[in-house]
Amino acid sequence: MYVVPTASNHNQSEQDDRVLVRQCLEGHTQSFRSLYQRHQQRVRSILYQLCDGSSLDDLVQEVFLRAWKGLPKFRQTAKFSTWLYRIAWNVASDQRQSLAKGRTQLQVLTNHASPHQEPPDVMNLHYQDLVRRGLTTLSLDHRTVLVLHDLEEIPQREISEILDIPLGTVKSRLFHARAAMRQFLEREGVQL
Repeated sequence: MYVVPTASNHNQSEQDDRVLVRQCLEGHTQSFRSLYQRHQQRVRSILYQLCDGSSLDDLVQEVFLRAWKGLPKFRQTAKFSTWLYRIAWNVASDQRQSLAKGRTQLQVLTNHASPHQEPPDVMNLHYQDLVRRGLTTLSLDHRTVLVLHDLEEIPQREISEILDIPLGTVKSRLFHARAAMRQFLEREGVQL
């Protein structure tokens, strides 16, 4: 059962994270395991929406490995989840760049001889698959903001901190991402 976080639940969660981070820095590895258990599902969801799902477990591990190594540099006044989602975004960006390089090398190797594939029958696609395909048509900037805000329900101000961009830029990217997604869905025959 999903519980809608209230302001007091949210504040308690932040306080619990701070205590766990402090314990980690004091050498309690079990506290990091608790942080992992609290945040891994959200990190996994963000990475799933931004990256190829085939290497998802490795990417989640990479996020938490970077978090563990970076914990001594973590500002205690910052929100742990915002910092962690920033790491997830960086891992997703690195993964996309790596895949793009791999695709370029593959295209050179195959001399552009890949056969043209027909798009799958939209009527047989599950809604999530359709949304996932739509997300892949967006730029990484637009896709990231749309995933974090509309799918992960992270507030715009926190997205601004995660991506280290002005709040106005978050709003602009969200507007353009939604418009592009709407156009994609309409082209696919979805009535909005």
